[in-house]
Amino acid sequence: MKIAINGFGRIGRAILRQILTTARGEGVEVVLINDIAPLEMCAYLFQYDSTFGPFPHAVTHSDGQLHVLDQAIEMRHEDNLTRVDLSGVDVVLDCTGIARSSDVAQRGLAAGAAKVLISGPSPAAELTVVYGANEDQLGAARIVSNASCTTNGLAPLVKLVDEIAGIASAHMTTIHCYTNSQPMVDAPRGDFARSRAGALSMVPTTSSATHLIDEVLPHLKGRISGAAVRVPTASVSAVDLVAQLQEPMDEVDFLSTLKAGCHSAEVLGWTEMPLVSSDLRARPESLVLAAPEIRMIGARQARVFGWYDNEWGFSARMLDVAQLMARS
Repeated sequence: MKIAINGFGRIGRAILRQILTTARGEGVEVVLINDIAPLEMCAYLFQYDSTFGPFPHAVTHSDGQLHVLDQAIEMRHEDNLTRVDLSGVDVVLDCTGIARSSDVAQRGLAAGAAKVLISGPSPAAELTVVYGANEDQLGAARIVSNASCTTNGLAPLVKLVDEIAGIASAHMTTIHCYTNSQPMVDAPRGDFARSRAGALSMVPTTSSATHLIDEVLPHLKGRISGAAVRVPTASVSAVDLVAQLQEPMDEVDFLSTLKAGCHSAEVLGWTEMPLVSSDLRARPESLVLAAPEIRMIGARQARVFGWYDNEWGFSARMLDVAQLMARS
């Protein structure tokens, strides 16, 4: 599979790290990286990462190329991808965060690529796909959204719980690390609470997963609400789901069935240990369920808690969905 990465920020760099250092990179050729930042800065931020640590191999650059692990990857710095020749590219991974209108989302196609996968919610996408929840709906869609990191954690869990006992209704709270959409110091934003310093307070806010879950699992539309609390940590987030079940279940049976479902699901993990968020850094699963935090209240109310690395796990799903798109 030949790919191009458009936007070399947090997700773009995590994707390249996984291609170069994990099994997900087998058979993947990075033809080009495009980012408006200078090549020297791109190389520096790839080599030295405050969250994942230094890249374990030498990273250099010259003549418009990023050199790493005996590979020379062409770097371009265009603010409009149509100025780049992407003929022969199977999938453009658009990690810019700006592909929300059709004219921007289609730039990869206009440049010659076969398909575009957007690293976030986008109304311009033909389809929103969450691997482990609705990837069977992919078909031949050419512009696809990979949803959000939280939706990638929530949707496979909701699907599993619904298969186990049916969901009458549910509420999800994501305890989410701060992101660069928040200011380091108090500064005006569209939302009053989100205008406060992200590393100093817990900030209640919204989650895009609330409406995306309806797109991904339409048979549950209107049954699941959600919210977010941004917290002062740099990586790893959590999903806290409280669901009213349609079928009554004993807690022991619910736990054992949930655990079995996790073990058979490609994107869900399970831990019996009393872990904290930093223990889950760079885990590739969409969600790792924490057994000590899962319980039944009565026979029909279940509380399920799980961890997800909102950058690393999401980047892993970008590669999984890109592989499906290249084959379809």
